[in-house]
Amino acid sequence: MILDEVDPASRETLERHGFEAEAFERLRASLVDGSLTARGNVVRGLVEPPLPSDLTRLPAPGEPGYQEAVATGAAAIRAGEVAMVVLAGGMATRFGGRVKAVVEAVDGRSFLDVKLGETRRLADALGAEIPVAVMTSFATDEAVRAHVAEKRLGRPLLFRQTAAPRLSPGGGLYRGEDGNASLYGPGHGDLLGCIRASGTLDELVRRGARLVMVSNVDNLPARLDAAVVGMHVLAGAPLTVEIVPKGSDTGGAPARVDGRPQLLEALRFPRAFDQSLIPVFNTNTALIGVDALREPVELTWLLVEKRVGDAPVVQFERLYHELSAHLETTFLVVPRHGPRGRFLPVKEPADLEQARPLLRELLAAPAAGT
Repeated sequence: MILDEVDPASRETLERHGFEAEAFERLRASLVDGSLTARGNVVRGLVEPPLPSDLTRLPAPGEPGYQEAVATGAAAIRAGEVAMVVLAGGMATRFGGRVKAVVEAVDGRSFLDVKLGETRRLADALGAEIPVAVMTSFATDEAVRAHVAEKRLGRPLLFRQTAAPRLSPGGGLYRGEDGNASLYGPGHGDLLGCIRASGTLDELVRRGARLVMVSNVDNLPARLDAAVVGMHVLAGAPLTVEIVPKGSDTGGAPARVDGRPQLLEALRFPRAFDQSLIPVFNTNTALIGVDALREPVELTWLLVEKRVGDAPVVQFERLYHELSAHLETTFLVVPRHGPRGRFLPVKEPADLEQARPLLRELLAAPAAGT
């Protein structure tokens, strides 16, 4: 068992964060015997671009359907039916290895401060209570909890994702320079199990939530918007994923697999498939009905090859947006840029310098969808 090979401190971290040793050993055995490979990440079936009818555009102010969407979304928010979940488990490796959630984003405010502040601003504008939860990791939990207390960022529900040890390409335990196991968070697919196991979903439901919006902490324009919530409610599907027009991006996108629309990560597309045929791109922002979150779903374990320094390593990861393979899904095309833009991810310091003027405009504008 891998737990017998790791150092005591790493073992304690793994056990405290819900490491599933038996499931990991099955994946590890598949890696060793060659039945689990990077080529196996590719989805099976006929993959085709989405049809125009598979994509729903968010109407702009003044366009047909906009006011209905705003009114419907605002009513759901005022009724306390909408919660916010922020994914904050990642380390800002390009920001000197700091916890990105607590890094200053703009004018003395951290990413998490802005994210939670925008939710409070919408709640105040609509006279509503909006429950908030934050998913942390073994690498970020302590810093996030301290930051929330120090900056008085309210009382968000904090829950942790799991942890796992990196492996060498041959399946052996990868050790860092200190000789200890090198741990990682196995993807945001952890959201589905951890929000249930931690009791966070039950608490959100107790507070009245019927749907949750999920977004990355470093995508600050992805904030609760009454129009977006309204489009989700009016569509009636349990899952809405936000997509934007594609630029030079590489990553996930909606596609048809054997005739069924679903979201695929880039590494799941067949090598021969021309991803440029798909004009939109996944933002990793979604709205999910709580009933869908209650039901366990078996997500695909992906074999992800990375490097730690100069060393090749292997990680097993899952992605929560694979829910779209199991649930009826609305693919909502939202503005990427402009005053209603919803996609401005910050991955490195240069991105942040370019984003700050836009973030100031966002914070000076009225709360989203009001």
